[in-house]
Amino acid sequence: MVIELRPGAGGSVGFASVARSNPDGYTLVTSSSSMATESVLHKTLPYDPVRDFVPVVLIGTSPNVLVASKQSGFNTVADLVSAAKAKPATLTFASAGIGSSSHMAAERFRLAAKIDVRHVPFREGGLLEVMAGRIDFYFIPLAAAASALGADKLAVLAVSSPNRVPLLPDVPSIVEAGYPDAVFRFWNGLSAPAKTPRDIVEKLHDVTENALNVPALRENLAKLGVEPRQMSVEQFGQFFRDDLAATVQLAKEAHIEPLD
Repeated sequence: MVIELRPGAGGSVGFASVARSNPDGYTLVTSSSSMATESVLHKTLPYDPVRDFVPVVLIGTSPNVLVASKQSGFNTVADLVSAAKAKPATLTFASAGIGSSSHMAAERFRLAAKIDVRHVPFREGGLLEVMAGRIDFYFIPLAAAASALGADKLAVLAVSSPNRVPLLPDVPSIVEAGYPDAVFRFWNGLSAPAKTPRDIVEKLHDVTENALNVPALRENLAKLGVEPRQMSVEQFGQFFRDDLAATVQLAKEAHIEPLD
């Protein structure tokens, strides 16, 4: 297997390249939640996320972690929500940029909790601003949170999944905190060009799922906060379409406008 990095335009360069590739099963793309967010951040794309790809296999999902500055005094999600409602449009939240998982998770929470808070996107350094107390909270990806929490400068309030996660067993889920509509999980998978023959798609699906059942691989994924999830090709296709529709609806409700 050859891994070819095609950065640029939020992943659109790589997606477009694979969409135009020979549908013979030898060229795949790492698909993810970003395929849906790209569709709402750009009025036009050099590919269609539904028509130009066939979802092959879901690798896993990972939540974000709601953290706040220790200086804020927030010890629970309820503390944060109460403060936000007491002083509308005062509290701020960081993200890794418009459309990032940290942004979308926070928007889901904002709408579910019915609070008025201000978004402050960062290219880098957002977490440091939260640690310093200049930004109030941040939905940091779980993999990044694991190393940052040891600094003891953050209050860990919840994970954005329906249930608690093994990496942070003492941290309540966002559902436990009372906001089931704020559930957010970033997903990763593999997709192929749309006209890839079905038997090849099924074979790629099966060998990938077999690999995901290897204990050593599952252990490594767990360290990254990724929970493997097994689905059939049909189920993954429906999962992707549902995620795309939900993301479009979230962008509409949160007034997230296209960047170009």
